[in-house]
Amino acid sequence: YEFGYDVRPSVSLRPRRSTGKLATQRSRGSTMNNPLDFGGKVVLVTGGGKGIGKGIAETFLAAGAQVVVCGRSQPDTLPSCSGREALFTACDVRDYDQIEACVDFIQTHFGRLDALVNNAGGAPHAEAATASPRYSEAIIRLNLIAPLNVSQVANRLMQTQADGGSIINIASVSTLRPSPGTAAYGAAKAGLVNLGASLAVEWAPRVRVNAVIAGLTQTEQSDLHYGDAAGIAAVAATIPLGRMGLPTDIGNACLFLASPLASYVSGTSFAVHGGGEKPAFLGAANARH
Repeated sequence: YEFGYDVRPSVSLRPRRSTGKLATQRSRGSTMNNPLDFGGKVVLVTGGGKGIGKGIAETFLAAGAQVVVCGRSQPDTLPSCSGREALFTACDVRDYDQIEACVDFIQTHFGRLDALVNNAGGAPHAEAATASPRYSEAIIRLNLIAPLNVSQVANRLMQTQADGGSIINIASVSTLRPSPGTAAYGAAKAGLVNLGASLAVEWAPRVRVNAVIAGLTQTEQSDLHYGDAAGIAAVAATIPLGRMGLPTDIGNACLFLASPLASYVSGTSFAVHGGGEKPAFLGAANARH
């Protein structure tokens, strides 16, 4: 699939039965002492095998969480940290039956799901004037409908847990500004922010729902969007903090939102974009001040 999710064919993975439940291993004392200690907690990151998703997964691994990543096929290298590795399960998030199988897999293995990060998404460049209806529908399906469906299934499990859960949708600066060349993607991501605000009301108080608005982020595929090293440096220079974001920057925001530190944070969006992008007129104007 070419929209930044996973381009390789689907690989099935049957959930394995487990005799143990991670819930029995939870150490509430350590979590109370350090609110960013995710030991004993379970986190699902969709599209977590590469790019921003991999950085998010490794951030939660570093915090002690058991991390599950899903995608259409298993990446060559799974997210890892300090000898611990994420668990992979095959799931095309556009397929509702596969979503249910994914969450069933997690419940079978660990007995709970504490946080969901809806990261899978993306879009190639396409002019709105010539993009086919099928293409536009596919982009919206991946970037808006799929996160809704994954959230719905995850919520069913979280609502049964005494301490509920946290859902984090990865949005984009395309929600805040025009998105030429990826108009359907920008519209879907804007819809994702509004969706989260609505779900936060419907699913409260047990489940919190928030969005991270990710700015320009440097990943292993940055050359496809920004060009060579000189192009990446030139783009970075347009950001007030002087650099592009890293996947761990997005991961740190997710860690906060999923933690007890954000226990009163729900229905909002959290911009992680280095100050945004400098307005173009500042470079074009010749007025003296």
